[in-house]
Amino acid sequence: MDIDILVVLVYFIFLMSLGWVFRSAASNTSEYFRGGGRMLWWMVGSSAFMMALSAMTFTGLMGKALTSGMSVGVVFIANALGYFCNYLFFAAKARQMRVISPLQGVRLRLGKVNEQVFTWANVPLSVLQAAIWLNGLAVFTSAVVGVPLEQTIIGAGLVVLFMSLVGGSWAVIASDFMQMIIITVMTFVAAMVAIWKSGGVGNLMEVGLPAQQLIGDGYSYTHLFVGWFICIFIKQFFSTNNMVDSYRFIASKDTKNARKAALLACFLMILGPMIWFLPAWFVAGNYPDVTTWGLEGLGDKVADATYYIFVSREMPVGMVGLMLAAMFAATMSSMDSALNRNAGIILKSVYEPYFCKDYSEKHLMLASKILTAVFGVVIIITGLFLTSLKEFGLFDLMMLVGTLVGFPVLIPSIMCFFIRKTPDWAGWGTILVGMGVSAIIAFVITPQTIEAVLGLDAPISAREFAEMKSVTLGVIGHMSITLPFFVLSRFFYKEPSPERAAEINKFFNNVDTEVVVEDTEASIRMDNKQHDMLGKMLLTASLFLASLALVPNPLWGRALFIVVASIVGFIGFLLLRSKRKLTEAVDAELAIS
Repeated sequence: MDIDILVVLVYFIFLMSLGWVFRSAASNTSEYFRGGGRMLWWMVGSSAFMMALSAMTFTGLMGKALTSGMSVGVVFIANALGYFCNYLFFAAKARQMRVISPLQGVRLRLGKVNEQVFTWANVPLSVLQAAIWLNGLAVFTSAVVGVPLEQTIIGAGLVVLFMSLVGGSWAVIASDFMQMIIITVMTFVAAMVAIWKSGGVGNLMEVGLPAQQLIGDGYSYTHLFVGWFICIFIKQFFSTNNMVDSYRFIASKDTKNARKAALLACFLMILGPMIWFLPAWFVAGNYPDVTTWGLEGLGDKVADATYYIFVSREMPVGMVGLMLAAMFAATMSSMDSALNRNAGIILKSVYEPYFCKDYSEKHLMLASKILTAVFGVVIIITGLFLTSLKEFGLFDLMMLVGTLVGFPVLIPSIMCFFIRKTPDWAGWGTILVGMGVSAIIAFVITPQTIEAVLGLDAPISAREFAEMKSVTLGVIGHMSITLPFFVLSRFFYKEPSPERAAEINKFFNNVDTEVVVEDTEASIRMDNKQHDMLGKMLLTASLFLASLALVPNPLWGRALFIVVASIVGFIGFLLLRSKRKLTEAVDAELAIS
């Protein structure tokens, strides 16, 4: 068997073992969907970081780095700023909602109607997004290593389904932490090799970056790029700071851990672009002719194989397997969120309030697992269905629907924290207004419209129009129309019924009250358990990584696997060492009592 495929298979087994290890951790729905709100910052922060990644990070964005220079990193820096705002404000508010599913917060703040509107605006889109990412990963894997699309979709889908179904949120977030470590270490080592083989960072960037290093190719008007640059920060602020996407932070142990988790995600999002794109720029300087790559199966998407070209031609044998594992990790972290989060949303916002007759935890846990299985099967079937419809531009359709629905949902999801007196209809009304704004941008605005309005002398390029339509125009439209609609709705505010007033007061009392967990024996032992289990899993992973040094390679290649294994193992050792310190703290407390 090909060593790279073997590496991916072992990685799959490793993920499934995580689900099995955490099978007894979820005894109720709170544990199953948010770890009982007892997870430490380093687990939650790494999971929040992984939610922002997909296989696109190592395919489409690497291809974009070939021609777009440093501008491709702007999205990640904008994400970093968004997570920093999480640290300053929203991570704490999300945890302090004290909910199991984020849509329960919507119900308290905006009412039952908005809870259903937000549910059915988000759940189908996230399922379709997960299926498209899974399908895109399968297309890439099939082209570069020859594994059939259907086998990849079914295999990866079943692995994530097993892990999420058996272990719940504990397995999902633990796997995100493991995957974050492996991705970070692997990409760091790849970046160091790119620098070494280029003779330094300066040489690498001089040869690999286009003449317009920051903007890249395809921009005739610098001020249009500046507009996109500013708007991408606004867009990512809303994408990372809102009630619906608070899924990870509600699992934090307390307010302090939620804020530290956001700070970790911010740091990782800054670190990522600094190392991820160096191999892509190495390829741009050393393998500029994509027609010589021998990957005709990717068609006009051959640039998506940029990172693969570097790893396969410049890294030791076996490293492609780790790269594919990293790509699967990035995609599967988004897919497991679609499974676990969506199952929690449907259970708490649809099944339990409207259809459930037996409210026992045993019944609700069974329903939770059935919903998780259903979502897993639906994602797999959708991914398989997309393989027969590749010519119909379903990815573009999904992006269009995301633009029409996604951003309008974000505005009430965050503004309702700042503006307290709004009628309940402001939520769904803002979404309708936003969809109208998005529809005009999507179906009415043309390049000629932009040229006429801005008084441009020459036609705008395809890249300029694409980035304006997907980001700049949407942000400007929603900031100037959709957001003011929500703000102005407060002038139509009327005192709600006593029941609604009690729900709204409960929401704001919760989000304004810090969650504090004292270091009791029970809480310290739970912290201890997380250090112990993840530390041992990292040490196990390091042994497997070290075994790759046995693969026939030059001495420097074998040493590279030892370095990777040593870093992963050292992190596992640190977790176990900190666990022993926690044990000493428990013993001291018992001695005092």
